[in-house]
Amino acid sequence: MAQRSAGILLYRRRSGVEVLLVHPGGPFWANKDEGVWSIPKGLYEAGEDPLAAARREFAEETGTEVEGEGVALGAFRQSSAKIVDAWAIEGDLDPAGLKSNTFTLEWPPRSGKTREVPEVDRAAWFPPEEAARKLLKGQRPILEALLRRLGLL
Repeated sequence: MAQRSAGILLYRRRSGVEVLLVHPGGPFWANKDEGVWSIPKGLYEAGEDPLAAARREFAEETGTEVEGEGVALGAFRQSSAKIVDAWAIEGDLDPAGLKSNTFTLEWPPRSGKTREVPEVDRAAWFPPEEAARKLLKGQRPILEALLRRLGLL
């Protein structure tokens, strides 16, 4: 059975629509940009409410609890065969206040040395065109679903 993740695509309306994306933390991702950003998301267990899990994961990765009604965007299969259940919520967040949870990583690989790294090292707002370039390929359909929902596609 495929693993399932739940995530929230936070969006706001400024001079146009902008979406909040997060960049993965750790040395492997430090110098990578286009095609590696993500919506805040994480795994959830069978029987767990997916939207509640998405809210939990958003808070763990950003340090902020997201308020507002979650609008289901769908379930999206990733290249890893994982399925991401995604919701859109209109809101705002100051990326400068990002406080991500951390995890232990062996780095360099097979060195026996471990260190704590943030799950997410930064967050930023992007207009849809730029967000599409920044997002992981498998998550671009999530952005497209939001834009269709907002009547922008």
